[in-house]
Amino acid sequence: MGSSTTGGAGGTTTTVSTLAQFTAAVQASGPAVVLVSGSLTGAVKVNVTSNKSIIGKAGSSLTGIGLTILGQSNVIIRNLKSSKVLADYGDAVTVQKSTNIWIDSCDFSSDLDHDKDYYDGLVDIVHASEWVTVSNTFFHDHWKAGLVGHSSSNSAEDSGHLHVTFYGNWYDNINSRTPMYRFGTGHVFNSYFSNGGDTVINTRDDAQMLIESSVWENSPIKGIFTNDSNVGPGYAVVRDIDLGGSSNLAPVGTLTSVPYSYTLLGSAKTKASVQATAGQKLAF
Repeated sequence: MGSSTTGGAGGTTTTVSTLAQFTAAVQASGPAVVLVSGSLTGAVKVNVTSNKSIIGKAGSSLTGIGLTILGQSNVIIRNLKSSKVLADYGDAVTVQKSTNIWIDSCDFSSDLDHDKDYYDGLVDIVHASEWVTVSNTFFHDHWKAGLVGHSSSNSAEDSGHLHVTFYGNWYDNINSRTPMYRFGTGHVFNSYFSNGGDTVINTRDDAQMLIESSVWENSPIKGIFTNDSNVGPGYAVVRDIDLGGSSNLAPVGTLTSVPYSYTLLGSAKTKASVQATAGQKLAF
């Protein structure tokens, strides 16, 4: 989804190495490419404006710095390593009321040493956001990886929106929400889920998902789950998946095609390919 996303293409390129420089660069008006160099640490939520590419250089990282894309469009986040964003400062990345967002080749984590609400999500996509892709990213060591749709009471805003693609991602040592999906339309393919906790993919509240060419290993019985409360079910169409002993507990849905071309690895090749490519592994 969001294949027309260009980020900061055509704008100036700036290398930042402090939190102050980073904040100023991603909040400036107009297109820009922001290269993150070194290790930036804080306890803060930083708003990102439209037409930005935020790219981590090799070995760079953010710690405790939550990025929020609120009411914006055309943002790319690539090769960024981000960890330990406290719940007070949102998620590693929050996408809210925004369109054409691409998150690629990132590394998002925290730890499981605290209770499940000490941190929030890693990537949450909410409030009718549209045409979002999350690809080739390593999510690990966290309670709740991500939401698409924040509340079962938000159908009036979210229904017909929240078109999101997830591919090439690796979720390891995550307790739940990889992702949890409400109301929208989700495509998951070429993804690897390992060492899960409670649930893996959770589809609910009339969400329609297409899940292909993906592998579960050492994961809970709820590999594809619908709900465990009084909310309505979500749905899933599955093709060429290896649940590795987990179960698909979601009713069959109606999402059988998507409006773009893509290449499936095949479940037999997915694990090795994703382990080799997911995360902060690009050279900038």
